[in-house]
Amino acid sequence: MLICRSPLILSALLATGLALSGCVAPRAPASGDEGFNDPYEDTNRSIFAFNQEVDRNVLVPVAEAYRNVVPPPAQQSLHDFLQNLNGPIIFANDVLQAQPGLAANTFGRFVVNTTIGIGGMFDVATRIGIPYHSNDLGVTLATYGFDSGPYIVVPVLGPSNVRDLVGEIGDSFGDPGDYFAGQYNKIYAAVARSVVEGVDTRARNIESLADIERTSLDYYATIRSLYGQRRAAQIRHENANLPNPGFGGDSGAPISYSAPPQR
Repeated sequence: MLICRSPLILSALLATGLALSGCVAPRAPASGDEGFNDPYEDTNRSIFAFNQEVDRNVLVPVAEAYRNVVPPPAQQSLHDFLQNLNGPIIFANDVLQAQPGLAANTFGRFVVNTTIGIGGMFDVATRIGIPYHSNDLGVTLATYGFDSGPYIVVPVLGPSNVRDLVGEIGDSFGDPGDYFAGQYNKIYAAVARSVVEGVDTRARNIESLADIERTSLDYYATIRSLYGQRRAAQIRHENANLPNPGFGGDSGAPISYSAPPQR
């Protein structure tokens, strides 16, 4: 799932996605692909092609530089720190979904990692048997029966749908870090957090997404399917361990420290 910490940016992206999707007439799903609500596929494919150029020329080089410059232990500590920052929002959505077990898990992780883990720099909770799980308002809306709406490819940020975009905006307004950044006119801090999360996520999925692209007959359709599978697993609170095709959010696959693929 994509993630951006600025409510203003997210609102603009939602408006952009809806406007772009309205620029063309809906098309019927391709044969054998009726399970996807992608009525604006032509526009989505155009945005996807643009995103691929951004990915190849900007995101992947930055992610590879990050992996080459930052030692693996420091990368892991940064990843753990970012996950810990998401704890309050995950906890809130656990509660909203009436999942006391998950809520207790998230609360325990946040307390342990914030204290013993030195502000979340070390994931002590996982080591003592309190595993991480993701959660967000998009999952909460799905739990209460809200339809996903049409599939949308957001410029730069990647695959989403209307429900998940609305959920992202809601989460960004409810996030304590974002709230304090707004109160003290430090919006740049929220934006920087989003960028770092995006780089971390892309760095953790370089090889997996490259392999998928190399073996796909239709990379757009494969990413659309991958996004749908990941979100369906998250709604069921299952760990599918699938790579994240978006820019930021739960990274999905564990990080690989092998050499970057040749491009």
